[in-house]
Amino acid sequence: MHLKQNGYLHSALAITFLVTALVACNREKETITNSPAYPFIQSEKLIIPAAIALPQNLPGGNSRVATYFAEGVQKYRSQQIAGSSPATYEWIFVAPQANLYDINGDKVGTHSAGPSWQLTGVNDSIYGQQFSPPQFAPGTDASSIDWLLLKPQAGRAPTGIFEKVSYIQRIATAGGKAPFRLPNGPGETVDVIYTAMYRFTKINP
Repeated sequence: MHLKQNGYLHSALAITFLVTALVACNREKETITNSPAYPFIQSEKLIIPAAIALPQNLPGGNSRVATYFAEGVQKYRSQQIAGSSPATYEWIFVAPQANLYDINGDKVGTHSAGPSWQLTGVNDSIYGQQFSPPQFAPGTDASSIDWLLLKPQAGRAPTGIFEKVSYIQRIATAGGKAPFRLPNGPGETVDVIYTAMYRFTKINP
């Protein structure tokens, strides 16, 4: 009987240890997931689609200048579909409106119409434009906006830390796509929540 009781005790202790370890593991995983650095870490593991991959630019290659996490909305407005009778409407993209965060979770700037990226309180800004033809890849699900490869906008030289940037990548998007339902009429607007990672890269001499 004494041996059996010891066996029960050892089993109970083993189960308690296992449960404690699992709880600690889950807490650690939750802490990592909730960390401001988490989206940065995850984005570095992504496979970038060929459609938006950076040119090799040999022999010097490329260097990352900055990476920011964006959280905000993609803004849309209704517009009548040309020639529709009776009038039917579709969503037309207007502009992004988002805050930019660094790896520590600090707000460091904004992303807005242009498209443009502006760091707060300093003369660091860049405007982007599409390549011709546009370079994009679908988001990872039906509600997510495309991943993009952009270049600095002609006639608007980047400033500050963006001065030598040649490429802007939008990756790891979540949300932001126009609603599946069509607008009910003219003058309708909608803001669709989204997040994304923006990478800014220069060509090495």
